[in-house]
Amino acid sequence: MAVLADSDTRWKWGALTARRLSPKPGSVRLTGFLLRGRATPTARQLGEVGVRADRLTEVTCTEFLTELSDPGREPYDVVVLALVGGAVQAVLHGARALWPGPGTRPVLVTGYVGVVYEKLADGLLLRHGADLVLANSRHDAERFREVYEGVGADAAAVVETALPFLDGEPYQPAGDPPRRVVFAVQPSVPAGRADRAYLLGRAAEHARLHPEREVLIKLRSRPGEHTTHVEELPYQRLAERLPGGLPANCRLAYGNMGEVLDTTDLLVTVSSTAALESLHRGIPTAILTDLGIRESLGNHHFLGSGCLASWTQLDAGLLPEPDPHWLAAHGVGRAGAPPRAARAERAGGGPVPQAAAVLGTGAGAGQDPHAAARTRLAELLGQAGRLPAPAPYYTGSTAPGYLPGILARHHLGPDGRPLPGAAGPREGESRLRRTLRAHLREAARGAYRHGVQRVAPVIRRLGEL
Repeated sequence: MAVLADSDTRWKWGALTARRLSPKPGSVRLTGFLLRGRATPTARQLGEVGVRADRLTEVTCTEFLTELSDPGREPYDVVVLALVGGAVQAVLHGARALWPGPGTRPVLVTGYVGVVYEKLADGLLLRHGADLVLANSRHDAERFREVYEGVGADAAAVVETALPFLDGEPYQPAGDPPRRVVFAVQPSVPAGRADRAYLLGRAAEHARLHPEREVLIKLRSRPGEHTTHVEELPYQRLAERLPGGLPANCRLAYGNMGEVLDTTDLLVTVSSTAALESLHRGIPTAILTDLGIRESLGNHHFLGSGCLASWTQLDAGLLPEPDPHWLAAHGVGRAGAPPRAARAERAGGGPVPQAAAVLGTGAGAGQDPHAAARTRLAELLGQAGRLPAPAPYYTGSTAPGYLPGILARHHLGPDGRPLPGAAGPREGESRLRRTLRAHLREAARGAYRHGVQRVAPVIRRLGEL
């Protein structure tokens, strides 16, 4: 199997998905490719993700397509495209150019890293044409099919599954009240300086109000690093300017989210996918409403979850109780596991609410949530030599003013073939020249990140004068 990813979080999703789809997860040979761009993960980010490949190479889109079509190597049977929508569309059209008719080609799999709260139609249609489009819950699968059927596109590729990193030990309360509170921040939600400084200040204030608690500000990346979304205002910078600084029981933290959740008693976030991981393990989880419930924040995705709360309510001792029906519809929670209040009541000898039995009645209820995807994948692999050409909805006929620009950004022409002069493998290139190119590329990437995080905010502030 091969995985092409363009950020640290998408690499994590893609690599774990590839292993979940394998009939023998422990024996899968995984070849990784990192799409060269602004969010290409650093070695530190990859180490924090903790998912390794047998081989990992940084490539452009055209180099990856050349790798797929190389007759001198053993062909990949499955390729997971863990990419932003435009890059997925480029690879699909590139693959269509390589295999214009039925033949032997890899099965192309794609999907989403977590909560799908924006650009639903745009992102889905850019992923149309893959053999498998994975939906992380029953709720998502229904929405995905509605979008495809709404434009008259084939929706057969949509398969309900589950996020591959929903695992870890069930939550065991260390005591009441919570001992460790984790605020999982996001790179671009909220986007404004005032809103981000407000949330950081409230987390610090929560620590001051509850000196018996430890409050962690869980960061996604270090300044200068990028992840799936651009972070113009890192919380590290904001913490340096926080009046009074962070109290002794409040600190910034990095690390693998799964390991952080092992010692978390209350997770707080605006709309991070970390909330799904936390809810799956039964950890009390709060989706912040301080800045409103807005589509731009993504917290509207959690309407009906029972987890919406403000810092003011959390300061007063609120521990949100998740709705089991919502959890089941969104593919979260373990089969048959009652919510926290039900567990406490059972421990005290009281009855368990009937609603608790609903938890886990989705794709994962009593069975492997990835089973349907594995079955469909096996069917596609059984068509060896007869797989039809990828057929994306966007073509020169359906989107003549949109598609060419998307393909050109990845150095592909309207027909999916590499444009003249597109970057490709450099045969006979010396090691010195390769090293020099790598250093120049990293310098350019650093200049871009500096511009995003330092120069752009200054220009924006000057423009507001």
